[in-house]
Amino acid sequence: MIKRFAVLALVYLVFSGHDLFLKLDSYFLPPNQPVELYLFNGTFTTSENIIARERMQNVKIVGPAGTQTPEDAQWTDRNKATYLSFTTGEAGTYVAGVSVKPNTIDLSAKDFNEYLEHDGVLDVLAERRKNGQLDEPARELYAKHVKAIFQVGNEPSLHFSQVLGYPVEFVPQQNPYELNTGDVLQLQLLENGKPLANHCVYAAFSAENEHAHSGEEHEHDERQIKTNAQGMLTVNLDHAGQWYLRCIRMVESDADSLEYESNWATLTFEMK
Repeated sequence: MIKRFAVLALVYLVFSGHDLFLKLDSYFLPPNQPVELYLFNGTFTTSENIIARERMQNVKIVGPAGTQTPEDAQWTDRNKATYLSFTTGEAGTYVAGVSVKPNTIDLSAKDFNEYLEHDGVLDVLAERRKNGQLDEPARELYAKHVKAIFQVGNEPSLHFSQVLGYPVEFVPQQNPYELNTGDVLQLQLLENGKPLANHCVYAAFSAENEHAHSGEEHEHDERQIKTNAQGMLTVNLDHAGQWYLRCIRMVESDADSLEYESNWATLTFEMK
């Protein structure tokens, strides 16, 4: 019984601890005030574990005064989440980002196929099916790169479109804080600074006081969008609340010890 419970717990961790989001309680902040950003490692509404400090790299907060590079002392851990304390500056639209160093995971063929289907990595799943690889286990090297866009004060600025240089990242083409609920937001998905074409992206919102259904790992209204040839996608901002976009870019690896390498990207912001 104990062994069976351990196996079930491992499977739960594999499939519940996937997504990483950089969030705020509110994305509308006053100028020159102490606030907190935090990393949720699990789902958009629940964090399953903290992120070790030594795994973080390229942490940036970009606003009207330039780029801040937070120090280790600004990070704290509590309630299975990782918090970053900082002080806002003058009014403007800010972007913050964290890149997490790569790690590896070994999965059985069944678990890997289920993970691809569950997290929407459908191109890799289709390729495995086409090549007769569905019975093959996989060792994957994965890294995660997360961004949040938030508004300080009432004056918008152009920093929302700052490219942070992550292996995969979302770059809005309009300032979400100059849009209204019901408008559409265009974004470009970049891979190593170049447009990532024909790639599946998932978007969803979480309304105030609304949580994912019990047992669900993604928001129940998550919708799939595919980028065009220029890596562009359009999101219909049809609800108020906190929004996220997520994607996984996975490719076969040339390394002898790996089958796949992946980079995960998320972006969060809020609509009133």
